[in-house]
Amino acid sequence: MRIDIMTLFPTAVDAMLHESILGRAEAKGVITLQTHQIRAFTTNKQMQVDDYPYGGGRGAVMQADPLYRCWEHICQTHGRGHTIYLSPCGRTFTQAVARELIAAHDHLILVCGHYEGIDQRFIDECVDEEISMGDFVLTGGEIPAMALADAVCRMVPGVLPEEECFTEESHWNNLLEYPQYSRPAEWHGRAVPEVLLSGHHENVAKWRRKESYKRTMHRRPDLFAKFDRSQLTTKAERRLLAEAEAEFAAEVAAQSTSDGAQS
Repeated sequence: MRIDIMTLFPTAVDAMLHESILGRAEAKGVITLQTHQIRAFTTNKQMQVDDYPYGGGRGAVMQADPLYRCWEHICQTHGRGHTIYLSPCGRTFTQAVARELIAAHDHLILVCGHYEGIDQRFIDECVDEEISMGDFVLTGGEIPAMALADAVCRMVPGVLPEEECFTEESHWNNLLEYPQYSRPAEWHGRAVPEVLLSGHHENVAKWRRKESYKRTMHRRPDLFAKFDRSQLTTKAERRLLAEAEAEFAAEVAAQSTSDGAQS
């Protein structure tokens, strides 16, 4: 997987993406992450990349030509990658989108905007899709670009030790991850669930799966509604889900009774 990032702040992006797990994967040649300074592709002495918007209004708009020259350089040097503009107007980024991107492309070009945005003509000519991190606005596209690159690259074979490192995490199957614990066994009077200390791997796996169901039902009922029950192919799996739903219903009822008693 190769990801090229067009940005006005390459050092900020490099400081994050070339460290830790991604840095080690890059050193092994599993992924390639490269930033490109958009200002390096300007044609004026001031290295100007923005100007006033046509039609008036406050702020400035990133000009099409420096963006195009930077994008063209990447395409000529490394090939035409699937080009994504990080924009609040795009479709919302999710784990499913990350999986879609890694399945369909081995080269991504990420465009980081600033100011009031970028010239629409560059988007129309060069951008394949726009992606948003959610219903909020940031000062630039660098943080979304780093988030997208991290989410995609960690699923590239060889980046993490095993596939289970990400298939058992939150959002993979429209479920949230189960609670995690580490040493000591008791902290501030709070004990680690006994099943995790038992050494019984099958019971641990069942507990984790059940907690994943319950946590998703509690915190993200919208996500749990999308859970594909048809993937539960055995009676044991279906029984575990039924137990989780029953326990969840009992917990909700108990909480409702407690709230009523307090009011």
